[in-house]
Amino acid sequence: MSIHSTAMIDKTAVIDPSAQVGAYAFIGPNVVIGANCFIDHHVNIERDTTLGDGCRVWPFASLGTDAQDLKYSGEASRLIIGQRSRFREFTTINRGTESGGGQTVIGDDCYFMAYCHVAHDCVLGNRVVMANATNLAGHVAIEDNVGLGGMVVVHQFCRIGTHVFVGGDSAIGQDAMPYMLYEGRRGTAVAVNSVGLRRAGFSNEAIAALKDAHRIIFRQEKSLKRALEMIKNELPRLPEIETIIKFIETSERGIAR
Repeated sequence: MSIHSTAMIDKTAVIDPSAQVGAYAFIGPNVVIGANCFIDHHVNIERDTTLGDGCRVWPFASLGTDAQDLKYSGEASRLIIGQRSRFREFTTINRGTESGGGQTVIGDDCYFMAYCHVAHDCVLGNRVVMANATNLAGHVAIEDNVGLGGMVVVHQFCRIGTHVFVGGDSAIGQDAMPYMLYEGRRGTAVAVNSVGLRRAGFSNEAIAALKDAHRIIFRQEKSLKRALEMIKNELPRLPEIETIIKFIETSERGIAR
């Protein structure tokens, strides 16, 4: 195990022998650090946090801190991080709260660029990328393969569907429908995320059907209920279309249109 002599390690922390901890890092109570993790100098992992194998944390990131929630009163909560996720300088991630399920969860292979913030009780899937200074409020849910540009802000309790890309300096105030490209201060779905979908190997048939769904929902002056009926009746029931239907039907904040 490679732990710098100036690092402060709580006696209850569990660190895999293959992990590395740099100078002046702080590893607090009940922290678990997996195999081949690299914790750089001046990192703070406050408490009750689990890092999966292969994670890397850059200087001055702060993980597992108390929720920034006035209702939080010190109750037990956790931050759970999957494998191979990366946290650049000054990223901050809070633990959960009792009212929100007690834990903040981050999946595998996520990448958080400098100055990102993930608030309490957020649940992020795998391969989520957040560019510099992007901020998530509490209770946000992000599905797999989502990209958020720099300085994006997401309102509390919002969901962002799979394979969504949000352009830089945008605001998401309602649920962002899967496979779409969102831009602007009102979080508008301007198009299908065609470039990202092609890179991910989606078929031309699926992308064409998603473009039809986008046209029905976002380009025509119809109620969301009527648009959903048209999608069910007029579009091929591909897995991607089924995903959109389910996402809309389970939305609580409404779809960002």
